[in-house]
Amino acid sequence: MKGKDPAKIIKNGLSKTLVFYYPLAGRLIEGPNRKLMVNCNSEGIMFIEADAYVVLDKLGDSIKPPCPYLDLLLHNVPGSDGIIGCPLLLVQVTRFSCGGFAIGFRVNHTMMDAYGFKMFLNALSELIQGAYVPSILPVWQRDLLSATSSPSITCTHHEFDGKIESKIAWESIEYKLKEKSFFFGNTEMEAIKNQVSPNCKSTKFELLVAFLWKCRTIALDLHPGEIVRLTFFVSIRGKSLKFELPSGYYGNAFITPAAVSKVGLLCSNSLTYAVELVKKLKDHMSEEYIKSVTNLMVIKGRPELSKSWNFIVSVNRSVGFDEFDFGWGKPIFGGVSEAISYISIGIPVNNEKGEKGILVAISLPPLAMEKFQKIVYKMTFKNVEGANIISKM
Repeated sequence: MKGKDPAKIIKNGLSKTLVFYYPLAGRLIEGPNRKLMVNCNSEGIMFIEADAYVVLDKLGDSIKPPCPYLDLLLHNVPGSDGIIGCPLLLVQVTRFSCGGFAIGFRVNHTMMDAYGFKMFLNALSELIQGAYVPSILPVWQRDLLSATSSPSITCTHHEFDGKIESKIAWESIEYKLKEKSFFFGNTEMEAIKNQVSPNCKSTKFELLVAFLWKCRTIALDLHPGEIVRLTFFVSIRGKSLKFELPSGYYGNAFITPAAVSKVGLLCSNSLTYAVELVKKLKDHMSEEYIKSVTNLMVIKGRPELSKSWNFIVSVNRSVGFDEFDFGWGKPIFGGVSEAISYISIGIPVNNEKGEKGILVAISLPPLAMEKFQKIVYKMTFKNVEGANIISKM
């Protein structure tokens, strides 16, 4: 691919891919009760071409979250970042003086989840490299996840529960946040596992999110009587439902259950307590729960997740953003570039030793971050040489 312009090739590939994913070239409009609909008017996506007069190697680990150059590698065009009437996809190709390049994507999350975006990128990769059609054809069929004819909420959904509100709002500290990333490899995960009862059988995901939730809560130094929540994303693809989502379905197909605890109980108990709360929540993810969430969206008009000491964790373990080949080989890094307020992001990466693990970006007020870093170091990193912690200046 030497001498070929990545911006030109990727732009051409996007135009081919949008033939199959044509709703992404439209605009969202809002119907009754805040219901979102796509006007397939072919207004198109937004594409940015840029040049950086620096060699890519100079950026080093800073390309990983929290990336200090994100605003340069993915320029926020004024008026393009809304929900209604805005481009649903923004793509920027930045060429470096060494011949390397970066592709930044910003996609409207109401259109697709991580799995759907993976399908889109896979189609883009295939069409760039000569395919005439994607290996998996996209399927719209949003009616598969419609509410029931007489919608009713039959389960408890703490992630949307406005009754559990704190006296100190998260919004009051949002502008003070500092961001850092923490690497969790096999050694760190083993250290976390050793803090849990041998009778508590759990997955690495359950261990990690429970551990982060407890450490974050301790670091925030909240009143023992406060209520805290842990919300995480659970895919409903492949679940034993009465219906089966087609393999090409690229819409949002996940739910966001929340575990709830009083601060005092979470902080004073062993890590087993938090892990058991996460496991219990996952065990209750039934078809009835999924229908109840779908009905809630209709009844309450697309409510937002609560911010009241709600810790939201998204770990994109199996998406494989670092696996896509657009003709130049696999990228040196691929993944979400930063945490967003109270939403923490985890992505699979290789550390400087080549070990595969999860890099978790988290945002906290400065004093809480300092305390969080000490807690995490004490519980996992103190016996790990060369711990990987990346700061956003």
